Amino acid sequence: QVQLVESGGGLVQAGGSLRLSCAASGRTFSLYRMGWFRQAPGNEREFVAAIRWSGSSTAYSDSVKGRFTISRDNAKNTVYLEMNSLKPEDTAVYYCAMGAYKYSSGSYYRASDYDSWGQGTHVTVSP
Repeated sequence: QVQLVESGGGLVQAGGSLRLSCAASGRTFSLYRMGWFRQAPGNEREFVAAIRWSGSSTAYSDSVKGRFTISRDNAKNTVYLEMNSLKPEDTAVYYCAMGAYKYSSGSYYRASDYDSWGQGTHVTVSP
């Protein structure tokens, strides 16, 4: 059974930074794409960033491109999301997710591309 545990959320002022972590267990982490999604109150869950199983390729939503960086440490079974220049509109619950297929190189931005999810960590950005 896959377990994903996020940490690192909190309250930060606009312009500040946070680093989210997601520790994985229960599956060979290095074989699966990892993603970050977020959900703000009243909104649907949206794609934020993804990283290929090897770490060789990353992708971002337009709203965070240039400000957020996704990375992974396969030796530590952990994926990170470095968030800089935070804006109030980044306020949301952030979820990490593990891809549904080994060595996947296909779609990465749909929630249905992932079959395991963490419990989420809250990020609040004050004006």
